[in-house]
Amino acid sequence: MNDLSHASAGQLSFAEHKKYTTDLQNSKASAFLIPENLIEALPKNSSYIVCENVSISMAYATKLFAPRKIDFKAPDPLRGEGTYIDERANIEDGVIIGKNSTIMAGVYLGSHVFIGDNTTIYPNAVIYRDCVIGNDCIIHGGTVVGADGFGFSHTAMGEHIKIYQNGNVVIEDDVEIGANCAIDRAVFGSTVIKKGVKLDNFIHIGHNCEIGEYSLFVAQSGVGGSTKLGRNCVVSGQSAFTDHLDIAPFSTFTARSGITKSIKEPKGVWSGYPLMPHKEWMKLQSKIAKLIKE
Repeated sequence: MNDLSHASAGQLSFAEHKKYTTDLQNSKASAFLIPENLIEALPKNSSYIVCENVSISMAYATKLFAPRKIDFKAPDPLRGEGTYIDERANIEDGVIIGKNSTIMAGVYLGSHVFIGDNTTIYPNAVIYRDCVIGNDCIIHGGTVVGADGFGFSHTAMGEHIKIYQNGNVVIEDDVEIGANCAIDRAVFGSTVIKKGVKLDNFIHIGHNCEIGEYSLFVAQSGVGGSTKLGRNCVVSGQSAFTDHLDIAPFSTFTARSGITKSIKEPKGVWSGYPLMPHKEWMKLQSKIAKLIKE
């Protein structure tokens, strides 16, 4: 199962609204969950199920495609030359670890996790199944990579139907992740932390996000699901992004910024909530200070 843009032959996909008509027409999926008003937009020779509520039907379908939490049929773990694994670490079958890496006490590596060369995983970090960690990475204690993204469909009665998160997390080379961070796995595809990113402690990255190369995040910041940041973004402490945003490269956000709209122009400096250019925010603070004095 996959979304319209990434589905391939033999996979199931879905479309909820007419705004997805073009993606539906171009999709390579073999079968679809759709509302009745999208039947005419289906690719030729595809199968489909008409759903009263596509979102809820999709949520139930993700459960059917969810892999087992542990793959008991996977091959024995493999480790490269010079790699140290503490005897108190828990390594599931199917794990592959490269050369000269260090896996400390209390670490959990789920089925089919891949760890590159020269990577250090500090005590009590958890890497869920199928996640990929590159070369020369550092992951500090208490961090969880690959937990489920926060995804639910909602019934008319207010019940919350879990959308199973069947993707993974890919962390590229030379990434450092601080203590007690949470990087959620994708619904489909991958949550991606690109090369050279540095995350401080207590950072949350939502499902299906993409964090651009060499970006910096300061403590207690968070990114909503499916938001994509360009390279070399700087995110100061306690800043937050809503979901489904596109952020231009070299954008800088000062502390406690609230980002609710996409940013198209690169190299901007932004502040506040509602978000505004930093110079405007400084002028506003100056005027507010003068009003208080009066």
